[in-house]
Amino acid sequence: METETLALASEIDFSMWALFARATFTVKLVMLALILASFWSWSIIVQKIISYRAAKAEADRFDRAFWSGEPLDELFDQIGMDPSGRSERVFAAGMMEWRRSHRDDGNLIAGAQARIDRSMDVAIQKEAEELQAGLGVLATVGSVTPFVGLFGTVWGIMHAFVEIAQQQNTSLVVVAPGIAEALLATGLGLLAAIPAVIFYNKLSTDAERLIAGYEAFADEFSTILSRQLDS
Repeated sequence: METETLALASEIDFSMWALFARATFTVKLVMLALILASFWSWSIIVQKIISYRAAKAEADRFDRAFWSGEPLDELFDQIGMDPSGRSERVFAAGMMEWRRSHRDDGNLIAGAQARIDRSMDVAIQKEAEELQAGLGVLATVGSVTPFVGLFGTVWGIMHAFVEIAQQQNTSLVVVAPGIAEALLATGLGLLAAIPAVIFYNKLSTDAERLIAGYEAFADEFSTILSRQLDS
C-alpha cells in the first residue's frame, strides 16, 4: 500500500506551472499579484541604478568644471538657465537668484545671500524628490508581500484540509499537492520581498549620498558668493 502511494505521488507534476494551475482561484490571484509586484520592484530597481549612475557621473563632470577656475558667469552662460544635469540645476538656481539680486546700478538688493540659499535649497529639494521617487514602492513591496504570500499559503492549506475531509483520505497523494501549492505562495512572497528590501536599503543610501553632495556643493557655492558680497 505504501509502495503504491509513493508511486502515485511520484506521478504528480510538481512543476511551478502545474502548482499554479492546480491552485484555487484565490491563491492564483495572490500569486499573480506577487509576480506583478516583483516585476514592478525590479523595474524600479533597474531604473534607479541607471539614474543614480548617470547622476553621479554628471556630478563629477560638473564638479570638475566648477573648480576648473573658469568664471562662474561664463560657466552659467554655457549650461543655460534650464540645464539637464542635477548639479547644474542647483548651480543655475543660485546663479539666477544672484543675477536677479543686482540692481541697475550694479549694487545688490538687501537679503541677497538668504534668497540665494533658499533658491538652492528649493532646487535640492526638487532633486531629492525625483531621486527618491519609487523607493516607497520598494519599501511597500518588501514589507507587504511576505504577508500576502502567507495569506495565500493559509488559504491554500485550508483548501487542502477541505479536500482531505471530503475525500476522507490523508495519504501523501491527497496531502502533498495542496501543501505544495500553498507553500508556493509564500515562496513567491519572499522572492518579491527580499530583493526589494535589499535594494531599498542600497538605493536609499545612494540617494542620500547624492543629496548630501548637492548640499555640500550649495554650501561651498554660497561661501564663494558670500565672499563676493563682502568684497
